[in-house]
Amino acid sequence: MEKNLDKNNLPKHVSVIMDGNGRWAKKQGAARVFGHKNAIKAVRDTVEGCAELGISHLSLYAFSTENWGRPKNEVDALMQLLVSTIKSEMKTLMKNDVKLSSIGDIENLPGKCFNELKAAKEQTAQNKGLNLILALNYSGKWDITQACKKALVACKNGEMSDKDLTDSNFESFLSTAGIPDPELLIRTSGEFRISNFMLWQLAYSEIYITEVLWPDFRKEHLINALRNYQTRERRFGKVISE
Repeated sequence: MEKNLDKNNLPKHVSVIMDGNGRWAKKQGAARVFGHKNAIKAVRDTVEGCAELGISHLSLYAFSTENWGRPKNEVDALMQLLVSTIKSEMKTLMKNDVKLSSIGDIENLPGKCFNELKAAKEQTAQNKGLNLILALNYSGKWDITQACKKALVACKNGEMSDKDLTDSNFESFLSTAGIPDPELLIRTSGEFRISNFMLWQLAYSEIYITEVLWPDFRKEHLINALRNYQTRERRFGKVISE
């Protein structure tokens, strides 16, 4: 499966917009929640694949701030699924030395979800393998806004001057502080948009779009995305000398 994959040219951070659960369920003649439940295998395969390849960070866009606008029964089911999945996957996370992290306004998640997530993060905090980052109640606009507020407070408290504010130290106020920006963004279901995800961090990420709906995404699809990434010439706005 990993044939023709250069292990020395892998991204440190892969991000995934997990899209297509609803359409997958519709194809089965089922409710959208059915698609969410059947997406767990895709998450497991992607986490295992990244861990096996030695990728340092994997961020999954699990629930956006805009998702609260979905039907209440779907939101409730998603929250219950989050709790049950974290519980059921803890043994595997510990076995594979995976650290669980999160970005987003998690304090405004339902209490049971927040507590389960907090406990799982504490339990895996000392793990040294893949850093699995769940983006929950997250949006890129929220992230930049809360970073601006933190920077303003720092200036007000005399910790820094507005003249000292640069791209580099602004990043320290983002929810991803200390985490490298994603070199690769994968979006499933064939949609060509980033849906308010990591607007600052994705500035120079390579974007890979696949028609595969998220519940059908497997390790081989991850490998295909990584192979495609390795064909890209990353110039960061500069000209590469010949």
